[in-house]
Amino acid sequence: MDQEHISGDGEGAGRRRFLAIATGAATAAGLGAVAGCASGDGGADGQGGDAAAGGSRAASGKPSPGPAGFDVKAENARPGNADWPVTKAGAARAIEGFSDRVSVLPGESFGLYVSTTAPRFTVSAYRMGWYGGARARLVWRSEALPGVRQPEHTVDSGTRMVRTRWARTTTVDTKDWPEGCYLLRLDAQGGEGQRFVPVTVRSAATAGRTVVVNAVATWQAYNRWGGYGSYDGPGGGYATRSLSVSFDRPYEYDDGAGLLLVYEAPLIALAERLGIPLAYTTTTDVAREKRLLEGASAVLSLGHDEYWSPDQRAHFTAARDAGTNIAVLGANCCFRRIRLEASDLGPDRTLVCYKSAYDQDPGFKRGHPATVDFRSAPGADPESSLLGVIYDGYPVDAPYVVTHPGHWLFEGTGAKAGDRFEHLVGVEYDKVDTGFPTPRPIEILAHSPVVCEGRPSHQDTAYYTAPSGAGVFATGTMRWVEALDASGDGRSGANHGLDARSGALTTRVTENLLRVFAAGPAGRTHPAQDNLKAVYGGA
Repeated sequence: MDQEHISGDGEGAGRRRFLAIATGAATAAGLGAVAGCASGDGGADGQGGDAAAGGSRAASGKPSPGPAGFDVKAENARPGNADWPVTKAGAARAIEGFSDRVSVLPGESFGLYVSTTAPRFTVSAYRMGWYGGARARLVWRSEALPGVRQPEHTVDSGTRMVRTRWARTTTVDTKDWPEGCYLLRLDAQGGEGQRFVPVTVRSAATAGRTVVVNAVATWQAYNRWGGYGSYDGPGGGYATRSLSVSFDRPYEYDDGAGLLLVYEAPLIALAERLGIPLAYTTTTDVAREKRLLEGASAVLSLGHDEYWSPDQRAHFTAARDAGTNIAVLGANCCFRRIRLEASDLGPDRTLVCYKSAYDQDPGFKRGHPATVDFRSAPGADPESSLLGVIYDGYPVDAPYVVTHPGHWLFEGTGAKAGDRFEHLVGVEYDKVDTGFPTPRPIEILAHSPVVCEGRPSHQDTAYYTAPSGAGVFATGTMRWVEALDASGDGRSGANHGLDARSGALTTRVTENLLRVFAAGPAGRTHPAQDNLKAVYGGA
């Protein structure tokens, strides 16, 4: 597909529409036709690429004892609180809020900014996990706080960034809060409404642990609170998109939860159920702290992790080169190059991504890297050199086809060559494409035919091993984490029609992956056996 079409006005509405379908966000439904299935060579605002994996060994790795400190097993043995979801969202602006810190260390405080039409409200902090299936535990609840309707937002005339000038409502102290991923639930008095505010209580160190990384930059890029996001403005056109977006506003999707519930929470629940040593952080923390991933057993990029700064990518790459395993449990990962700047409330709270208009970016003019796709000039650096796979396009909805059932990751699944799992490939997908930098040896585990806006291609699930011994796994489909919760026969059409077979497959593969990756450099015990020629027929 030509570059002009890839970055045209249809892209904003299309990308926002697929997200709305995934999260069930009514606010973004009914937009224009989806556009943007890119060819392999990508473009200024387009997509392009592919994914891989393979092998035939037993999944014998066992997690080593956890580091001193946070005990995942003990935490999840505590009683959960199944009443954590929002059940009475109320009117659009009944209550909503945001925190002035994306993450805090245990015991640190953060400011909470709340706007509500109710006279009073409460805040309940739920730590997300397994908890015997309850999925959350109530850690803290506030007393009733006075409610106030905060001032209307403004929009910057140059960047179309939504700004709030809200007063701080309260300060929240995280004393005695365990590390983890949290949703604060705001409850307006009288049942007027409920909303979430996500916060991560991050780990100070990650050595010996598997690191869960909340993809907060991507959450914010897709956030259209105030009418503008990184894809479009109120009219749905790409030309009216925000060139910068701010964390100083509520999240529109999933009652304020951002992308946590669809693309991350199912994986968090599974990892905590397994009891492997875990650490918690965010993409902005990884970007800021050069040594944060030192000694980590593995680092997890979850279901939708598209927007990366150069520093974040450098720190992931350094971790891989030091022997830390990397799992990419989604697709379209590490695609957009961003820059983080300060807002009125603190550092790293403004996400800058000019995309095809990068030459208008004042930061670029000052010498910063262009905030354009990683694979695009200037400074092209395709994501496949780290991931093994590369983004190939959207929208697709296709069966996932097993190619290499003898691989250790498929152990215990009962999968056979050619088995199909309906709807598991979507809505974006990756593949292995040696036209881009591709680490070797690399194995392809699943090689699924897709047709993306009339263009035949393939989705690949891939596994490669690096000289350091690190293993790198990429699912090649954005629906992987969602599918962990799939149940039933899929006939209702909910969750894209994913069924219990897909749920069982993705769950067992992910369990195998997490256990082996938690044990140390996977390439030393499970080296990749390159099968690219057998699958694609080339060199």
